[in-house]
Amino acid sequence: MKNKKLATLSRVITVICGFALTVVLFVPLWQIELAAPQYPEGLVLKMYPNKLAGNVDVINGLNHYIGMKTLHANNFMEFTILPYIIGFFAAFCFLVAIINKRKWLLGLLVSFFLFGVISMFDFYRWNYNYGHDLDPNAAIQVPGMSYQPPLIGYKQLLNFGAYSIPDTGGWIFIGVGLFLLIAFIIQCKKKEKAVMKTVSKKAATALASLLIFGLMSCNSGPQPIKLGQDACSFCKMSIADKRFGAEIITNKGKVFKFDDMHCIAGFIKSNEVAKSDIKEIWVVNYAEPHNFIPAQKAFLFESADLHSPMGGNIASFDNESKLTDLMKIMKGQPLTWNEFINEK
Repeated sequence: MKNKKLATLSRVITVICGFALTVVLFVPLWQIELAAPQYPEGLVLKMYPNKLAGNVDVINGLNHYIGMKTLHANNFMEFTILPYIIGFFAAFCFLVAIINKRKWLLGLLVSFFLFGVISMFDFYRWNYNYGHDLDPNAAIQVPGMSYQPPLIGYKQLLNFGAYSIPDTGGWIFIGVGLFLLIAFIIQCKKKEKAVMKTVSKKAATALASLLIFGLMSCNSGPQPIKLGQDACSFCKMSIADKRFGAEIITNKGKVFKFDDMHCIAGFIKSNEVAKSDIKEIWVVNYAEPHNFIPAQKAFLFESADLHSPMGGNIASFDNESKLTDLMKIMKGQPLTWNEFINEK
């Protein structure tokens, strides 16, 4: 590859990226939100390049009871070196624009993506150690339970829902990576189409790897209901019979669990989560309680003989024949999801 000069647009993009990375030094990179019935307003942990912010003291107090280590920025080497690394990449962007050589832009792009991969791996390692290295003498101990926060997305930790997502600085980092990729692709046009295809494929592979690695911890679909551990998001009672359970998953991946169809109907009616923010609704298969059914595809059966936890007395089935079998031994009426939700 010849060491050609950069196009004007590529130089402008690298300069903008340099300024953007400078901004990252002063804004939070990541945040983890925690929500629980006793904290309806939620708790938040914000991670800056050099410090922790948000409800750190409250979170440390809660973590003490379950044996998790307290969080202090001076305990993590990353908070010491990260500002220098960010500053290095900001300076690297300005240097590339000044030197005006394509190989320098390629070096910046490759090193920046490598740093992104290493950072995500380090964050995952940090989360894993933080959630698994527990004090054996903690006041609250749940056998087999770990408290590893999600890398990206939502995860239920006992009665807390943890939602992890990039903050302002994190989104700037992602944007810088995409813009540097665009700047390099601009260099690979016209006479060098073959090079462009090769580099673009490699860059796309790197991007896809980053996204796949990050999304590995995201929730997809309903979560298993843990009897005696999970609490209904509406009535706040501990779930003791999963046969009548249901779940709502939001667009952000947050999961709300319910112990009765009466509760999920009340929750939807309360508008605590706007209908436009609801991504999926699942109901437990009464005949196979370890399985879930998309609510719209479920066959519902209402009968006073069911005696569900909160008096909804509605069972869900994945096919009509199972519902018909139950109707032979119980009096009641079949319902569709739309009929049920519109009645309530």
